[in-house]
Amino acid sequence: MLHDYLMYGSDTGFIKNKLHGAREVLDYFRSFQQSDGSLKNVPHWMFTDWVDTKDWVSGVGPMGKEGTSALLDLQLLWAYQVAADLENKIGSREYASLYAGYANQLKKMIRNKYWDSNKKLFADRGEKDLFSQHANILAVLTGIVEKSNALTLAKQIISDTTLAPASIYFKYYLHQALTKAGLGNDYLSWLDKWRENIKMGLTTWAEMSDVSSSRSDCHAWGASPNIEFFRIVLGIDSDSPGFKKVKIEPHLGLLKEASGYMPHPAGKVSASYKIENNKWRIVIDLPGEINGTLVWKGKSYLLKQGRNAFSM
Repeated sequence: MLHDYLMYGSDTGFIKNKLHGAREVLDYFRSFQQSDGSLKNVPHWMFTDWVDTKDWVSGVGPMGKEGTSALLDLQLLWAYQVAADLENKIGSREYASLYAGYANQLKKMIRNKYWDSNKKLFADRGEKDLFSQHANILAVLTGIVEKSNALTLAKQIISDTTLAPASIYFKYYLHQALTKAGLGNDYLSWLDKWRENIKMGLTTWAEMSDVSSSRSDCHAWGASPNIEFFRIVLGIDSDSPGFKKVKIEPHLGLLKEASGYMPHPAGKVSASYKIENNKWRIVIDLPGEINGTLVWKGKSYLLKQGRNAFSM
């Protein structure tokens, strides 16, 4: 969350004041890491997601006989990666280097301990008997899977019905992983759970995926389309701290027309796409002193302050 705030917000001082607390949190989890980097017997409620399958208990993923979990190791890996970037941008280079080293150790250990070469999946624990979307989602997001293999793994994540499924909340990470792997143009086909919520008569998004017990919880973690329509479909995203640079990489799928804008510390970023005479008419408006990049079919185009128009 601190890293998100750094990238989208404008109050760098607020984040700097939180770095000491972030270091303390990571020090706490560091105390449960073994010599190979794996977390062991971490106390309290180590929540991952509401999943109702074998060995998931009250939102806690399967634990190995030795008290370790791929899900926790992957979450810690991502935390170290994000912390290293935070420290590198606005904190201490020494801490950045330290966290990068911890992350590299975890990456190697996770590959060796949890990868099942027969199933071509990451297991939830060292016994390699249980598998989930979650572990493999996190493997994509943390870069454990090489880019050339990420697409294959992403397709397996959504096609293998034996995997413990992500709930409405964890689909936020599922959609990030699928998009990172190259499947973002399919985004609008991933919204069955939200369409189901609407059919049920819910007026706000639910907390859990189980429709029999769901209600209008106005739950933020079920509301990922609120950002994904803008960040995935329209493609608007921050490309530097404070949103001072913008990267726009749309995933329009079968749409013929789409437009909208995202709030920005300097005003708003708007994007419009429409097919005219068999070509895409693209208009991007950037506020203030903001510039950035449009990524379209693998090619990058510079964006300047104000109106940018393209015919592709």
